Amino acid sequence: MRHLKPRPAVLFLTILLSGALTACGGGGDSGSTPATSTAAAVSASFSPSAVLGEKIYNDVSLSASGRQSCATCHSPDNAHGPTNDFAVQLGGPNGDVPGFRASPSLRYMQQTPAFHFEADGTPVGGFNRDGRARTLQEQAERPFLAAHEMANVSKADVVARLQRASYAAQFRATFGDNIFDNVDQAFSRAQFALQQFENEDPRFHPFDSKYDLFLAGKAKLSDAELRGLALFNDPTKGNCAACHPSARGAGGSAPLFTDFSYDNLGVPRNMRIAATQDAAYFDLGLCGPDRTDLADRTDLCGAFKVPTLRNVATRKVFFHNGAFTNLTDVVRFYVTRDTNPERWYPVNADGTVDKFNDLPPAMRGNVNTAEVPYNRRPGMAPALNEAEIADLVQFLGTLTDGYQH
Repeated sequence: MRHLKPRPAVLFLTILLSGALTACGGGGDSGSTPATSTAAAVSASFSPSAVLGEKIYNDVSLSASGRQSCATCHSPDNAHGPTNDFAVQLGGPNGDVPGFRASPSLRYMQQTPAFHFEADGTPVGGFNRDGRARTLQEQAERPFLAAHEMANVSKADVVARLQRASYAAQFRATFGDNIFDNVDQAFSRAQFALQQFENEDPRFHPFDSKYDLFLAGKAKLSDAELRGLALFNDPTKGNCAACHPSARGAGGSAPLFTDFSYDNLGVPRNMRIAATQDAAYFDLGLCGPDRTDLADRTDLCGAFKVPTLRNVATRKVFFHNGAFTNLTDVVRFYVTRDTNPERWYPVNADGTVDKFNDLPPAMRGNVNTAEVPYNRRPGMAPALNEAEIADLVQFLGTLTDGYQH
């Protein structure tokens, strides 16, 4: 898929640079360390729904295995993403059923717009990697019921577990004495509670990275980080800001490093995902298999939501299929995918490269080959050299939350 609209230049940072050159671990309380004291102070400000949401988020008893909660795959200890380096997480009744996509971080999702097509036909917004959930609340449904995640057989199964939870009385006090009499309403309230927790807990959106402090004039970037920022924004070099805006938004809002659009990058097939052992299996993002309403839009096949790059340096696997385990290699892939495709894709018996091998041949034309840095051909120089790649990775490290002077 190619982008359906031109990417805007990042004027704010250009000006700034010219002037300054510039669902899923359980949560055991362990005592009175400064971190837990801070967490307790934060929790004290929550609404009753958000208080319940925090309990649900950390409750492993709500899974069929009794060992998996939202925090298991979305740990606050790793920017609300996985703590391991599995390409996909394991779930199911025995905790041994592999998933199909890499688990994303849940940070900075609260400003995601509902999925829609803009006037020019560009798909934007939505939750999950294919945008099929309209809201944060709706997004919370699938992990409870998916066979490869918490693996409850039905909403009634989840509600029955809620009724046995230590906080069941608190659930009734918040949503009504008879809330458990209606399964759909009780399940919906649990989803709502999770949404409120994610909205109200500032740890999901702290905006306290080194880059945030830099924008606020409270921290300086190193020379390498500044060079990386310039490359990030340069439409002829990294061009990352085209999809991951780095400038403040309208009214001075902090940048989210995603424009919520979709792109088809032709990421290599990841044979570490069990499903890929079937040569006929393809994860096509917007057009399926998980999402079904756009199955006829073959032009969208292979496109996945552009994620935020906040905390990208904390990730242990990258892209929707977890094909990469190293951030430097991710940047190398971006800039050499088209100049040296043999680095990333299998080579056929006849010596040709099986480029874009995680897509059916008929859909490989959907891959974005128009924008910088993908607009190269074999024999051309990559948009970034190794030193520039290193600088760009240094800059990406400034997007990690919790920066300490």
